[in-house]
Amino acid sequence: MKPVIIGIGGSHSGAGKTSVASLILKTFKGWGAIKYTKTSLYCSIVDDLAVISEEGKDTKKLLDAGAEKVLWVQSPYSELGVVLPMAVEMLSHLHGIVVEGNSAVEIVKPDIIIFVAGTEGTMKNSAEKILRMADIVIFQSKYPPEIPQGAILFVRNKREEFIQYLSGLIKDFLKNID
Repeated sequence: MKPVIIGIGGSHSGAGKTSVASLILKTFKGWGAIKYTKTSLYCSIVDDLAVISEEGKDTKKLLDAGAEKVLWVQSPYSELGVVLPMAVEMLSHLHGIVVEGNSAVEIVKPDIIIFVAGTEGTMKNSAEKILRMADIVIFQSKYPPEIPQGAILFVRNKREEFIQYLSGLIKDFLKNID
């Protein structure tokens, strides 16, 4: 069976994407995670546990949250369409995959897209496109302008309500692929 893919994008670095991904991984067992970092010259898929579990890295936070496997994809945007499907395939045996990073979300075309709005008013250019695609928008105190029609809004501290809603979306998705 195809894993459910949840994409998490955000308004800017530090918006809380990894915190939301960690909450999902704590809740749903048998899931993996892909963390994307843009580079200028090279592509790599890192699965070395020594690297993934380095203190202070987002990959360690995802692993500590309960991800069965975490991959760190590094690539220029121009090569992401080649390297990211390989990473997804490496995790295709799992129940679900959380993909973190605006460009990665754009390329993977996840089943469910979550947008995390940070507290700052600034928004990266890549974020605007992800916001328009979002099924769920999570915000701190002020939600971003131009919320897509049909997107559900959650205040960041309403974790239980968010997880309950996300569980329903996942169940609906799984019913539709059977």
